[in-house]
Amino acid sequence: MTFVWFSLAAICLVIAMWPFGPYQLSLALARRLHRFTPVPQATGREPASFAVCLCAYNEAGCIEEKMQDLFRLREACGGELDIHVYVDAADDGTAEILRPYEGMIDLVVSPERRGKTHGMDLLIDRARAEIIIFTDANVLVDHNAVSVLRRWFTDPTIGCVCSDLSYVNAQSSSTASTGAAYWRFNEWSKELETSTGSVIGADGSLFAIRRSLHAPVPGGLMDDIYRSLWILCAGYRVVRAPELRAYEPHTTIAGDEFRRKVRIACECTHVHFTLWSRLKKLDAWHLYKYVAHRLLRWLCGFFLLASAVFALAFVASLIGILPTAVLVVAGGLGFFLALRLRVKIVDKLWNAVLAIAGASIGVFRAFRGERAVTWDVAPSSRPPMQPGRTS
Repeated sequence: MTFVWFSLAAICLVIAMWPFGPYQLSLALARRLHRFTPVPQATGREPASFAVCLCAYNEAGCIEEKMQDLFRLREACGGELDIHVYVDAADDGTAEILRPYEGMIDLVVSPERRGKTHGMDLLIDRARAEIIIFTDANVLVDHNAVSVLRRWFTDPTIGCVCSDLSYVNAQSSSTASTGAAYWRFNEWSKELETSTGSVIGADGSLFAIRRSLHAPVPGGLMDDIYRSLWILCAGYRVVRAPELRAYEPHTTIAGDEFRRKVRIACECTHVHFTLWSRLKKLDAWHLYKYVAHRLLRWLCGFFLLASAVFALAFVASLIGILPTAVLVVAGGLGFFLALRLRVKIVDKLWNAVLAIAGASIGVFRAFRGERAVTWDVAPSSRPPMQPGRTS
């Protein structure tokens, strides 16, 4: 039985950790063994028109800076950029800050909260541009974004272009540092996914789609992951453009990041429920990428828990139940003490544990039928934005 416990622990651990190293190595190996079609290939015409869509709720602290950023983006592309903004019944003065710009933007203020996805669908219906750019209120964008997108969308096989996101406050706390480090790893994953076919899902900070591929997002599902996966299922490539740069502050408080992970995982799981009938028809390679990266990433906490249980059973079969219990208690007390003493590596490990736990709780809530169509802005993710970017 000892061998069985060890084997089960090892198998669950490998499954749990597959999205965080082995998956990326499998893509790197595939890239060496097979010649994938590179992107972009300028075999089509340049898009003639662009529009940016932005939804905001209680963003008074950063919406003015965001508008100035969008106006600079418009100026950089020769004024050929429509700006559409939806305010989701904000009660902090966000709409009032935007009112003076009504002659320069298309502003929609909702009298009741309907959620970001509803607002984005409404704005897309009002837009007439060929390429729709999505961004968030606390994100700043390099001003060459439209020219970058113009070049990438000359490839007719591309339906969605994702940005390269950098967190600007990585040194402000262990939470921000851990999140920023993981995101750099995630950007590397998207680079590998692009070079081996398609990225498996976009991030809402900054991405763009062909308006002709737009489909309304049902039930207020998370719009960035739904739209990009829908386009992938429609037979178009979803790619990362490394020169499409976006900058965003990370949450700096562990509790804020934990709640964010719960919400995101819950909504991503509902996207899986809704799109699985289409996703399972992907070609074998991209179905592998979806399951090995997206799906296992959401489920890794459950496999880690199972691995820990089997590992404890293995240790108990070797030294007995009581000594194993003593080791567990001693290890827990040591970890807690190191956390109280603010040992840096333990602090970062704790933030990683919270992120995995938040994702697991979010998935569990999704299976119970819970939803997170609307949410409050995490205060610690809205510090002043001062990116070191190119203009």
